[in-house]
Amino acid sequence: MNDLLAQMMQLAGVTQDWIWVAALVFLRVGAAVFLMPAFGEQSVPQKVRLILALMLTAIVLPAVALRLQSAQSRPFAAAEEVLAGLTLGIGMRLFILALQFAGAIIAQTTSLSQLFGGTTPEPQPAIGNLLTMASLALALRAGLHVKAASLLILSYDFLPAGHFPAAADLATWGLQRIVQATVLAFSLAAPFVIASVLYNLALGVINRTMPQMPVALVGAPLMTAGALGVMAVMVPIALMVWIEGFEAFLANPWDSVP
Repeated sequence: MNDLLAQMMQLAGVTQDWIWVAALVFLRVGAAVFLMPAFGEQSVPQKVRLILALMLTAIVLPAVALRLQSAQSRPFAAAEEVLAGLTLGIGMRLFILALQFAGAIIAQTTSLSQLFGGTTPEPQPAIGNLLTMASLALALRAGLHVKAASLLILSYDFLPAGHFPAAADLATWGLQRIVQATVLAFSLAAPFVIASVLYNLALGVINRTMPQMPVALVGAPLMTAGALGVMAVMVPIALMVWIEGFEAFLANPWDSVP
């Protein structure tokens, strides 16, 4: 009887340790899923996001359980895991913000501000909504769930449990990610900006040579048609550039920190 009781107490101790380890993994995964593209969108119900977080936790847990055995006794282990998950989530969310920033730039330089509009949880220009929805579909088609699980497992190498990086390194990493997102946004919007500048220059020359011509009346339909033409040609290329950068981040998100 005593042997059976000892075995049950030992089993209960092991089970308690595993529950705590699973809870730590869930804190990191859940924080990342909260901000992750596609899975963390506001249009996704909270129950669905919770199920996705639990499923990813079940995938990540067996691969990292041994690494968390020593971290579970730390007093701030839960806060460290949440902060690590939010760091990963913000890094991924910046790619969506880059698309929305590019959409805002495009909307300011073309007449497509109301085309493809619709109601979205996050107010943004219509072309930004189009780019965002297309990019999310492309990311899911490319296997976002598999790559996200790989990223979360890989994160324990550069964000080990119980040893969070220094604030200076984290600030450097965040600044470089913001710069990368800004450069990506301007790069995606550059063809539209260049076409708009050339169009307005040509319109100004025509207005100077033929002042009696109603330039605004004639130019508005041409600008809309030209913007649609540029969009048909450049949006697929822009999405390919975006998905390449996003996949590079998922494969090695910490490459820029010394």
